Parts: sequence; structure tokens; C-alpha cells
Amino acid sequence: VQLQASGGGSVQAGGSLRLSCVASGRGFSWNAQGWFRQAPGKDREFVAASTWSGGDTNYADSVKGRFTISRDHAKNTVYLQMNSLKPEDTAVYYCAERQRMGVTPREEDYDYWGQGTQVTVSS
Repeated sequence: VQLQASGGGSVQAGGSLRLSCVASGRGFSWNAQGWFRQAPGKDREFVAASTWSGGDTNYADSVKGRFTISRDHAKNTVYLQMNSLKPEDTAVYYCAERQRMGVTPREEDYDYWGQGTQVTVSS
């Protein structure tokens, strides 16, 4: 499966962006998908994850209440709606897929990764 992330851009603090991750090839598995981000000079960190059914989600404390992960089964797409953006949200955002169940925040638990999309939030 190939994952293609898009939707990044530049926005002022307080603004919103919606990232998309489309799976090609065989499509998303019926397990879990996640979003991670990597800021300049920092390690990649967990942002959010969801089962494909949407029955279970997990968010990093830093984005709870501001970001929402969702999916469109018909479009084979996972979204990350980002509201009330802050300068510290500036990073390259990656989508990932896990071949097993569980909305784990550990990047080593994810099997497929998309290329990143840049999000820049200015103050």
C-alpha cells in the first residue's frame, strides 16, 4: 500500500488546516491509521490515531480538543482536521498505517508511511 499525504500549508496562529491521507494499492487495512509530526531539530512524535472503523481514537495531549482524526471509507482517505493552530504545531506531518489493531502512539508499531506534508503556523 502507498500512502499519500496532502493538505499542508502556511497559516496564521488560530487558523485551521485539514490534512488528507489517501491509500492506493490495496487500500487501508481494517486496522488503524495514525498521524505523526516532526518539527525541525526534533524527533518525530505521535499526533493522533484511529481504528478504520472509528471506534477507537487516541490523541497526543498537545492536540486534544484542537485536532480531529476522521476517515471516509468510500474515498479510502484518512483526515486530520487541525483547528486553533499554534506556532508550535509547525512540523512535517506524516500519515501511517498499522497492520494490527490498537491505536498505539509508538511509531515503531506502524508498518507503512506516507511522505510528509509541511505545516507552518506563524504567530
